[in-house]
Amino acid sequence: MKYRLHHFIYPTDKKIFRRLFYLALPVVLGNMSRVLMNIVDVALVGRLGREELAAVAMGGILIWTIIGFALAMRTGVQTVVSRRLGEGDYHGCGLALNNGLIFAAVSGLILSAIGYLLTEQLINFLLDDPKVIPLAEVYARWGFLSVFFIAVGFAFQGFFNGVEKTRIHMQVTILANLLNVYLDVGFIFGSANLPRLFSNTPIGDISWLAGLWTPFNFPELGVEGAAIATFIASVWLAIHYLLNALMPIFRKEFGALRGGFDREIFRRIAQIATPQGLQEVGVTIVFVLFFKIIAMVGTLELAVTQIAFVIMQASFLPAAGIGTACATLVGKYLGEKNADRAEISMIEGVRWSMIFMGTMGILFILFPRSILPFFTNDPDLIEPGVFALRVLGVVQFLDAVAMTLWYALSGAGETKFPAVVEMIIAWVFFLPLCYLTAVVWGYGITGAWYCFAGYIGVYAAAVAWKAIEGKWKHIEV
Repeated sequence: MKYRLHHFIYPTDKKIFRRLFYLALPVVLGNMSRVLMNIVDVALVGRLGREELAAVAMGGILIWTIIGFALAMRTGVQTVVSRRLGEGDYHGCGLALNNGLIFAAVSGLILSAIGYLLTEQLINFLLDDPKVIPLAEVYARWGFLSVFFIAVGFAFQGFFNGVEKTRIHMQVTILANLLNVYLDVGFIFGSANLPRLFSNTPIGDISWLAGLWTPFNFPELGVEGAAIATFIASVWLAIHYLLNALMPIFRKEFGALRGGFDREIFRRIAQIATPQGLQEVGVTIVFVLFFKIIAMVGTLELAVTQIAFVIMQASFLPAAGIGTACATLVGKYLGEKNADRAEISMIEGVRWSMIFMGTMGILFILFPRSILPFFTNDPDLIEPGVFALRVLGVVQFLDAVAMTLWYALSGAGETKFPAVVEMIIAWVFFLPLCYLTAVVWGYGITGAWYCFAGYIGVYAAAVAWKAIEGKWKHIEV
């Protein structure tokens, strides 16, 4: 037992561990800044009231229904780029970026237009509360306008991650998130109200900070202000990535932004990205319906679920960074025809994700009442929030396996199996059981969250089996 514990805690291949850590750390830091942004979003909107919080919850997850497909642009580009990097074909890396940007721009425009035009119908289908509906509509419309820029940003992100320049990912993401937080505070509350807001905070009187927003005289826009802040930050994120891609090292060595459409590269990116994009959209729709089921239980329960989901990101986004690095190494080593090192990269990634997410899970289980007050001062939300957070604590250990292997398999080009399996689990089992337990049988939020834990556990087992099977080692990209 001592021997096994030693090899679980310490790396089995120190070179791969160091490389994984080197690549993952910037992504983890970038993702943590995104977590901070989301936490600040919820904390700020939560001060407006539970209707506003519920509106951002439903509007946000509806936007992610569309962004889910755009997210696959990153996977498609990163998988092809990392494989070409391993093969020593640097020009192929640039071609992957160029064609990924074409794919992202076209699909991003279409997705933005569809989402914007259907906002009213979608929100009215998902919500019944007349106080929440207009707020959610405003928030979602601005969010859908952001999708084009987010899709383009994901394509750039896939390129930089694939060529092992994850520090650029970190720098761009952190700056965009800091901008978002700054604009959030200004547009939600307005410059005139900030001295009063900052005079009564959990850390005391910090009203002197209000001066940072005075020069721009921000109007008080509430929920719409939060959406506008996200839109502006998304535009800046895409521009910042573009400026980095124009640097001589990427233009000359990789041919970034040089050359046009390549049918074969475009086809390969689409072949990898499409299953994962459909998976992301399908899963996000599942969670939209999950939120809809929770909304049928009550607005209070919906607000609790929104808080719990934002807190959950604090644990799984570091693991997403590890998974991103793992995907790059898997693709690179397969390009070098070294499947053994690709497999070791998977093992190292899962082990460290388990440690990261497991640590957060233990905190969720032991200290939920210490965590929740940072997100809401409504005493009615605390008790159901304690239960949800403890369920999430258990889920962390399962999701560590599921998330890391999902990234790793995508790095090998295996996106079809995870997509099909998750759709079956989510649509055939999770949603029907969630509705039955929460609404029909009357178990409410308790039944819904137990179903969520079961869903993640079954999916983790499925992708673990696929990784052990080993057919991913022979996929051509």
